[in-house]
Amino acid sequence: MPQLGETVTEGTVTKWLKSVGEAVARDEPLFEVSTDKVDSEVPSPAAGTLAEIRVHEGETVDVGTVLAVVSGDGTAAAPVGAADGAVSAPAPAPEPVPAPTAPAAPATAPAPAAPAPTPPTAPSSAPAPPSAPAPPSAPAPPSAPPVPSAAGNDGPGSGGNRILSPVVRRLLDDNGIDPAQIPGTGLGGRITRADVLDFIDHRRTGGAPAAAPSATAAPAPAQPVPAAAPATAPAASRAPARAPAAAAPTAGTDEIIPFTNIRRRTAEHMVRSKATSAHTLVVLEADYEQVERVRRSHGAQFRAEEGFALTYLPFVARATVEALHEWPHLNASVGDDSLIVHHEVNLGIAVDLDHNGLIVPVVKRAEELTLRGTARRIRELADRARTKKLSADDISGGTFSITNAGPFGTFLTSPIINQPQVAILSTDGVKRRPTVVVQPDGSEAIAIHSMGLLCLAWDHRAVDGAYAAAFVARITELLATHDWATEL
Repeated sequence: MPQLGETVTEGTVTKWLKSVGEAVARDEPLFEVSTDKVDSEVPSPAAGTLAEIRVHEGETVDVGTVLAVVSGDGTAAAPVGAADGAVSAPAPAPEPVPAPTAPAAPATAPAPAAPAPTPPTAPSSAPAPPSAPAPPSAPAPPSAPPVPSAAGNDGPGSGGNRILSPVVRRLLDDNGIDPAQIPGTGLGGRITRADVLDFIDHRRTGGAPAAAPSATAAPAPAQPVPAAAPATAPAASRAPARAPAAAAPTAGTDEIIPFTNIRRRTAEHMVRSKATSAHTLVVLEADYEQVERVRRSHGAQFRAEEGFALTYLPFVARATVEALHEWPHLNASVGDDSLIVHHEVNLGIAVDLDHNGLIVPVVKRAEELTLRGTARRIRELADRARTKKLSADDISGGTFSITNAGPFGTFLTSPIINQPQVAILSTDGVKRRPTVVVQPDGSEAIAIHSMGLLCLAWDHRAVDGAYAAAFVARITELLATHDWATEL
């Protein structure tokens, strides 16, 4: 499994593009992989024949796991998907070793609150008495309690001595799940993201017990009490876990469609964003008549030179970048009791994946691009997104985002902020309609112009309403007055 991003720890093989026995060329797309950062095609590291597939479609494994073997004529077999520096190894060594676990825990793991020894191996129907907690492997007298790192329960996502990736730890924390309740299917019994999502799905449909995290103040048994502990019982030192959604009633003609990986990740990210940011909306009307005239006069030549149409989106993107230089607190993210203002504009552009998902590739250093350069870069990223050729770098580092529902003729869209940013702009449908215009002599007249709404969702923690409204007003001013033809 390749490393598709600095913080990526695991990936899911979604599709093999070759079958065992088929020839494959070096750098030819071999399989598709889905991670927490990006869905992409992965090329073969060598030419030869696909001799063996070790990880099948739908399986989630850790970075560095050998996925397949490509053999060549008279050459040694080349493992596919192994991390750099581990290609020659037939398979990664088992990770879960019961030796010291503190160094193996991710740097972002929460510090232990007050470890309370628990008996993971004891059945829930016969918990050990509080005065004599049992260690994980063998009974011990009360005077010799087990080492906290081996049996302590530091909260739903602590995992005791189990190695958890940051993604898995966050899912456990968000849903108040004790990792001891989940049998891991990864290497050496490691819990994967798919394991947690399957557990959540079963719990919602009544196929698994709901999580009941125990308090951390006393060495009471941590096993859930059947039919007694409420699904949202919080740990003493944590905020209450979000209650799982009630199972929807189904009829005989209903179809249950499991979420895809990208649908699950989008859902998690959107819910987290609404819980994080103080979402507020400001909407202004924009006059696109100046833009429309440039599109009419230069559109045919632009298409002939570039191979695609000149749409409204590059104009909005360029105006947004210029406005962010004047209103920089919206090109920012919220830190620890502070606002982190970014002086490079890395502009995220939401791309629809043929109604099967959404991804936001990033135009890096957008302030260095002209209108034509912006249009080229947006088109390139959109094409790569739809052909699954984006890298993790292509979707990371965004400082401000634009979502463009306008081609569908939308009237007004209230978007959700792309964390950890503080604002996102929605461009809605542009229509020809009557409007009042001011003549050069100051008189007014009725004219037919191309008009549309710009909607900014912004985080009230970062700025106030006047600041956000002034920013959008500046975008509308640039759209209506800037000499766009000079940038083509």
